[in-house]
Amino acid sequence: MSKRKKYTQGDLLKKINDPSDLRKIAPNQLQQVSDEVRQYIIDIVSEKGGHFGASLGVVELSVALHYVFNTPYDQLVWDVGHQAYGHKILTGRKDDFPTNRIKGGLSGFPKRNESVYDTFGVGHASTSISAALGMAIADEKSAENTRQHIAVIGDGAMTAGMAFEALNHAGSTNTNLLVILNDNCMSIDPAVGALKEYLTDIATSQTYNKAKNKIWKILGRISKFGPNAQKVVKKVEGAIKSTLLGESNYFESLKFRYFGPIDGHDIKHLTTVLSDLKDIPGPKILHCLTTKGKGYSPAEKGDTTKWHSPGVFNKSTGEILSKNEKKPPKYQDVFGETLIEIAKLNKNVVGVTPAMLTGSSLNKLMEVMPERTYDVGIAEQHAVTFSAGMATRGKIPFCNIYSSFMQRAYDQVIHDVALQNLNVVFCLDRGGLVGADGATHHGAYDIAFFRCVPNMIVSSPMNEKELRNLMFTAQLPNQGPFSIRYPRGNGVTLNWRNKFEKIEIGTGKTITNGEEVAILSFGPTGNFVIDAQETFKKEGLSIAHYDMRFVKPLDEKLLHLIFKKFKHIITIEDGCLQGGFGSAILEFMAKHNYLCSVSMLGIPDKFISHGTQKELYKDCFYDENAIIESVHKILSKKTITQAG
Repeated sequence: MSKRKKYTQGDLLKKINDPSDLRKIAPNQLQQVSDEVRQYIIDIVSEKGGHFGASLGVVELSVALHYVFNTPYDQLVWDVGHQAYGHKILTGRKDDFPTNRIKGGLSGFPKRNESVYDTFGVGHASTSISAALGMAIADEKSAENTRQHIAVIGDGAMTAGMAFEALNHAGSTNTNLLVILNDNCMSIDPAVGALKEYLTDIATSQTYNKAKNKIWKILGRISKFGPNAQKVVKKVEGAIKSTLLGESNYFESLKFRYFGPIDGHDIKHLTTVLSDLKDIPGPKILHCLTTKGKGYSPAEKGDTTKWHSPGVFNKSTGEILSKNEKKPPKYQDVFGETLIEIAKLNKNVVGVTPAMLTGSSLNKLMEVMPERTYDVGIAEQHAVTFSAGMATRGKIPFCNIYSSFMQRAYDQVIHDVALQNLNVVFCLDRGGLVGADGATHHGAYDIAFFRCVPNMIVSSPMNEKELRNLMFTAQLPNQGPFSIRYPRGNGVTLNWRNKFEKIEIGTGKTITNGEEVAILSFGPTGNFVIDAQETFKKEGLSIAHYDMRFVKPLDEKLLHLIFKKFKHIITIEDGCLQGGFGSAILEFMAKHNYLCSVSMLGIPDKFISHGTQKELYKDCFYDENAIIESVHKILSKKTITQAG
């Protein structure tokens, strides 16, 4: 094992092994701590990759929270977790931080079994308020009822219905819950919707900003009022409502006490404000204004979407480093460019995404046809039912949602789309194992959970040309719900822009004829089989390969031919084995009373951690070598049986 490179830690950061060490630092040194944490993040992420802009934006907030609150006794919950690198560095993991997102190293997100400071495992947006509220209510009547409970949530995540549901519930309680709204006007793409505009209005209100310092001076003196403190707080609340905003604001209408907006990079003010808020009971929200990429000029001034997770870059120049060799395009880019072509052919085609405009490459359609592209914010449930509504009026929405995020809108898929047999095309990006983002982001389950839904067509292309043809087929009239899943990363074809061809629904195709074993692939895993065939040819083996393309409906005509010819079959998929493509083949076999040996390759029944996609395919035993080993095992058994 190679020796791990040591990264320089600042003079103060060297002394901080956990938050108890941080609390020994003098208040006037906290900005230096923040600067050293920020530089440490820049040094490591520039060489290792990872989520960048969000973590830089909350460095001062991370320092202030651990300085003021008694973590881990006080419960701190981060939303999504893109911004938690500073938190990890301050909570005993600074020396291991270079292993972040690397197989066997730290997770890129807060994870309960990694640290007691990670109070709740996250990765998907808008969960923090619900989780922190649950903790707070559970602790209310326990011996630990003095705990503070803090949820940190971004302005993008605040747009989700789940965040509203949690706020609505919390406002009806007297729970000691502090919600910190980290407002940088960005999720990954710019935040959208009325709430974003409302927050911008508050943040830029001259009246508000002139008066806020006076309000905080009053709050800073609360402790001097003794038993009259509650009365003072009520007066302060009244002042915020009437003097500053002229009316009750959105959060106060949900019975939250609203404070801010304040500068999220003013560490001195942050610690003062947080100390004051510790003494104010009930649900409250602190609105902090931050800058994504703060402290690193290229990220502050550049494309904030690009700097969300830039990969490896030159920290001195800000140049994002990439290998120059010519590669096939990313599947997401094939989707984005193909959708433009299809939209030009069909005036009813529109694009819909929940806050993943760039991640899904729908930004390409937005540039050409903004009037036919809809980013609905972090709101997967709404994205699906919004698409269903458009479909009732003759539109054909291509609703692009990452596979792992589609889990959040499953009821809407069933109730609002499939039950009504509406022509919505679900393009599931990041289907299968996604790599460094790990268990919260692997698209492991969509084959299984879509396969059981009536009216749903479930498909996956083996390559870029098939993706184009499936998209073309899906936009044809009266198809009903149609899902197309494809993986993260690059495809396999340089010259991929073929002429569109309609694919007959429920048909597979023969890739290679053979006599000894049949391999049935679903989606891009078929390329692993193609690679394995080079070995089989050298060994003189006759292995058949079929690209099934559809798991629902199955190509039963082709399957009858396969099961009549072969006694040994292997299925391979980049999805969970239970209920997935292999299960569908076993069901077909049982239904038609075939007696064959079937070996299923795919994601096993466990949560898969992070690593490169190649490493994880190997670990889960469905890469090229796994296919070769599986065939050898079958043929060796066959030889032994014949000899016996």
